[in-house]
Amino acid sequence: MAAHRRKPRQRPQRGTALRRALTLALAGAATATTAATTGALDSTAQASPKVSPEQVRDQVDRLYQEAEVATERFNGVKEKTKAAGEAYERLQDEAARRTGKLNDARRALGSYATAEYREGGLDPAVRLALSAEPDEYLADTALAERVGDRQAQAVEEVRRDAAELGRLRGRAADQRAGLVARQDELRLHKRTVTGKLEEARRLLARVTAEERARIMAPAAPAPAPEPPAGGAEATGTRTGAVLAFARRAVGSPYVWGATGPNAFDCSGLTQAAYRAAGVSLPRTTYGQIDAGRRVGRDELRPGDLVFFYSGISHVGLYVGDGKMIHAPNPSSTVRLDPVDQMPFAGATRVI
Repeated sequence: MAAHRRKPRQRPQRGTALRRALTLALAGAATATTAATTGALDSTAQASPKVSPEQVRDQVDRLYQEAEVATERFNGVKEKTKAAGEAYERLQDEAARRTGKLNDARRALGSYATAEYREGGLDPAVRLALSAEPDEYLADTALAERVGDRQAQAVEEVRRDAAELGRLRGRAADQRAGLVARQDELRLHKRTVTGKLEEARRLLARVTAEERARIMAPAAPAPAPEPPAGGAEATGTRTGAVLAFARRAVGSPYVWGATGPNAFDCSGLTQAAYRAAGVSLPRTTYGQIDAGRRVGRDELRPGDLVFFYSGISHVGLYVGDGKMIHAPNPSSTVRLDPVDQMPFAGATRVI
């Protein structure tokens, strides 16, 4: 009995010892995990080197170039969206006009049918006037013969008008679908542009104000040159008007998608400058490079459009002496820069 009574007293001791062992083991595991996590964080922090101003400049330049490509695509789609919207409105207006004409013709046939009915005859045109689906009724090719010679021509005109209205509404629906697709594409390009610009802003925020100013400084800052007396850009010529506008724009902010009068993107500036001379240019760099006669780098003269990068994503206005006026990027204003500071892609002489 004594031996039997000793066993219950031994179990709590073994249980207590087991719990203590588990507690120590868990505590050790937690400590090891915490140490490993802390070490990993320290390692990650040490593995993330400070970005140099030169690296920031290169990355920002790349982002601005990519943003400009997306901007030009945005500008092109925006123009097409505008044209599609205007075409859709014209189709809607024409459909409304034809609907009114068709309704007038139906009412005229209904009045004729009512008169016939009062005289004792039930003309088929009654069914036309009262039908919930007159277009389907008018599709009956035998209708013209049944209503008689006097109304045959009128019914035929109504049938043609109804068919034309149906086609017009179909074109309007197609135009509307295309418009919605272009609007979706527009939003996509807008998100791309804003994303690239936001990424560039985050990079610039990682360097000091002094370094940021040095990164974004123009390669060779200089005041806009005064026009020479006489020559191709003398006051009163179209080239002179283009260059005068560009000089006045120096210092204006860069805003993507802007065409003036107080802010510009690159192709918006050149378009506005030529518009000041009464010359219409396409909205995008891709269109502007084909707006005139191509000229070589060694043939440049003031007023020519100069294009850059393999994708023709940037444009400036040549002003002579190896320099151009252009809207470079959102971190700068419209300014004078050397033509050779970017990869030259071609030039066009418009006037």
